[in-house]
Order: sequence, then structure tokens, then C-alpha cells
Amino acid sequence: MKNTLPMAILGRTGLKVTRLGFGAMEIRGSRIWNGRAVNDKQAETILNAVLDAGINFIDTAGCYGHSEEYIGKFISQRRSDYYLATKCGCSIVRKDETVDDTPHFYTKENAFQCLQNSLQRMKTDYVDIMQLHNPSVEQCEKGGLVDALNEMKRQGKVRWISVSTTLPHLPVFLKWGVFDTFQIPYSALEREHENWITKSAEAGIGTIIRGGVALGEPGIGRGAQNRWKLFEDAKLDELREEGESRTSFMLRFTLSHPHVDTIIVGTLIPEHLQENLNAVVQGPLSARIYKEAKSRLNKAGEKPK
Repeated sequence: MKNTLPMAILGRTGLKVTRLGFGAMEIRGSRIWNGRAVNDKQAETILNAVLDAGINFIDTAGCYGHSEEYIGKFISQRRSDYYLATKCGCSIVRKDETVDDTPHFYTKENAFQCLQNSLQRMKTDYVDIMQLHNPSVEQCEKGGLVDALNEMKRQGKVRWISVSTTLPHLPVFLKWGVFDTFQIPYSALEREHENWITKSAEAGIGTIIRGGVALGEPGIGRGAQNRWKLFEDAKLDELREEGESRTSFMLRFTLSHPHVDTIIVGTLIPEHLQENLNAVVQGPLSARIYKEAKSRLNKAGEKPK
């Protein structure tokens, strides 16, 4: 495993992860949430490029279309090269001839079915991190989901337990003290959880960040035009280095948060992967630019809660 990328310890898991992870939702295919069409060759190329670059953290979910299947098909033989995080609580059902739906069922039975399906698809006998897929506190309690996760650990099929979450549920989950990591959305254009990332890390919980580049610029990635208008309103273009893309600046902003452990960014395109790698190797923004960016975002109305 290469070690040229910056690393972090993922909270109390003790896992040494690359600060850039790979969000495998991008290889889900077109039937799920208007995803991009993907073929076997594209999936094989990007997954192996990720590992060849030294990235050692991959995030997926059973409801991410072809994602888990591709991981099993193309990189299961490289299982020692990466830590694997997936999710439970979701499913895939046929909606019509062109689109699948992904309803969530927050029960112990579905959680264990998700685990079994994931292990089979990814051709592995364990996952490093099993994450509950965005349940509310009430759904988590009613479904006995923490008990289910702990049973998975006792069976040796899951090493660490987690929840993908947001406000207003995150503070309650933090108070419970049972989760080893949180997956939290965060970027310069989505700062709601900025302080909660710090509070989580201070409690020993590893922080896995999604949305760290706000899904990329419209027309290039899947980011929303109205959200990226904030980038212009805050005049962040003035803070970019010469030749630096907006996406690279965004990634470096997210990386600048001192309590972010790993940022999962997905792509199908090797050139975009290389751009992300270059940004992470370049490192966080300077203290001056980071402070100025946050000041401008505050004035534009994008502040942490």
C-alpha cells in the first residue's frame, strides 16, 4: 500500500486512513438517482486507479446500484489494500423499466439482510465499518439498530459501527457514545455541521466527510447550480491560486478543517481522480486563506450551526 498521501487516524478505530477516500456511489449506474451510465471497463479502471494511487478507504452502500458488485468483481483480490465501509437499512426495488427505487427499512432483519448481501456482492467475509444509512433517532431506537450492529461485531463480520447522519439527529447519537465513526456532510458550501465535526472528533469519533467538493461544479460534476452560486457570492474565486480549479479549492478547504479525518470523493473519470489527488497532496489552505474564506462565507450567509 502506498503512503504518499496524507493520512489520519480514524478516531478510536485506530485505522490509519488516507485523508482522501473514494466514494463508490459514483459507480452505481444510471438506474439509481440519475447516476451516470457506467460499464465494466470504466468501473474496473477507476477502482484499480484508486488503489494504485494509494487511497485506502472506500465507502459504498447496498443501495448504490452496481457499486458493491463492481467492488467484488474488480478489487476483491486486493482486499488487504483498503478499508471498506458500507451501509445498512436500505434496499433496491424495481420502480419501472428505467429506474430503481431505494426505500429504507430500519429493522434488525433488514440490517442483517443488508450485511449478508454486501458480503456476498463484495466477495469478502467482513467489512471494516458498517454504517446505519441516515435513520432518525426514533427509527434507530424503534428498530433496535445499535443492537443489530453490535451483534454483527460479535459475529466477526463487522469491525466498527457507525451512522451516516445529520442535524438534528447527530447530537443525540453523539451523546449515546456507541458509534465509532460518523459520516457527515460538509464543505465550504455546506457548513452546517462544521462545529459538530469538532465535537465528534473530541469525543474520539472518527469523521468521514461526504460532499466535500459539493458534488463538483455543475456541468462537470453533479453539484446544484444554486449551491455553487454561493461560491460566487462569497467571491472565493479571488482566493484560488493560479491555475487552481474551484473543485480543488473546495477540497482543500474541507481538508483544512482540523478534525476531518477522511473525505470521500467519487468520480468515474481518472483525470478527475488525479486532480483530487493533486489537491490533497498540496494540502490544506494556508491559515490566512482559510480564515478569509470562512469570513467571506459568513458574510454570504453560510455559517456553521
